[in-house]
Amino acid sequence: PKYINLPVVNKAISGRSARSYTNEGRFAEIERLIQRDDIVIIEFGHNDGGSPNSANDNGRSACGGTGDEVCRSGKTGELVYTFNKYIENAARSFMNKGARVIISSQTPNNPWEGGVFSQSPPRFVGYAGLAAQRTGASFVDHFWACINMYRRLGNQKTNSLFPQDHTHTNHEGADLVAQAFVQAVARDFNGTTPLKQYLKQPVPTVW
Repeated sequence: PKYINLPVVNKAISGRSARSYTNEGRFAEIERLIQRDDIVIIEFGHNDGGSPNSANDNGRSACGGTGDEVCRSGKTGELVYTFNKYIENAARSFMNKGARVIISSQTPNNPWEGGVFSQSPPRFVGYAGLAAQRTGASFVDHFWACINMYRRLGNQKTNSLFPQDHTHTNHEGADLVAQAFVQAVARDFNGTTPLKQYLKQPVPTVW
């Protein structure tokens, strides 16, 4: 079969949340770059927890809730919005320019930490699905795809992928996490996404 080579533009920045990514103008930068029919994947969640009301506000925590709730930073006094507000505003701005948006849930921490399989999805996993539903974007539940993979890999192998802490994988782990996403797209894990037609065969099977 003939494959179409799609150029990939990676605008991910480490340590960012939906709030800080918005405030740094990074969503706005993507909006300026977008052309009709571009595919944009949005995935946040790891850095969005905590409370912005604290005097130690780290500039990343979102306001509680999933709607129009507004908080004020205890450190800077800035208005802070919910995770969903930041994500949904970005998704709609991209879709208004003709982009096809996929909202992805965050990847999990090591579910085998301590040697016993345990998973508890952070609230932002459900929030991401809600954002996709509200905006009409596609949804990929990357969290559960990875959980399925780690369960299959088992304790020893999974722990070998997290040499530093329970959040950051090594290069092998990062590749497997990407494969879990691709497999979810191929299987219509959460419905069909615009990426499916561009997948190379055979699609990886990691879960």
